[in-house]
Amino acid sequence: MSEHQLYLRQMQKTDIPAVAFIERAVFSRPWTEQAFCEAMQQDTLFIVVLKGNTIVGYCGMYCSFEEGEITNVAVAPAEQGQGIGKEMMQFFLKQAKNRGIDRVILEVRISNHNAIHLYETLGFHNCGIRKNFYELPREDGMVMSFAIA
Repeated sequence: MSEHQLYLRQMQKTDIPAVAFIERAVFSRPWTEQAFCEAMQQDTLFIVVLKGNTIVGYCGMYCSFEEGEITNVAVAPAEQGQGIGKEMMQFFLKQAKNRGIDRVILEVRISNHNAIHLYETLGFHNCGIRKNFYELPREDGMVMSFAIA
């Protein structure tokens, strides 16, 4: 595998420190390593994206019957704007379908235009606003939904 080629796979416990590092770089209220450990012990789907041997992105979702709620989507700041997020989400949604998930929801800051554009490109639709959903800074969250065909 070349150092520029992307490799996507299920997240493993040994990936958590690298994932938590990206989480802290991207989010104002990041999950801790412990939170990732606890989430992975539940009915979840977590994937990572590697470029060479380095984790450059990850995505996670809680699964409940046929529905999934995406909790984390992040690409390392130095790797953003290169299409990694789109490739990761396309792979992730295929994995969700393989798990029997037929509907996925997520929340995104209303100011996160790049993420909203990505989600819309993938087929997600705005289905409502949650007032003051986010903190640091306080901001509304857009709820988006995607039906997996």
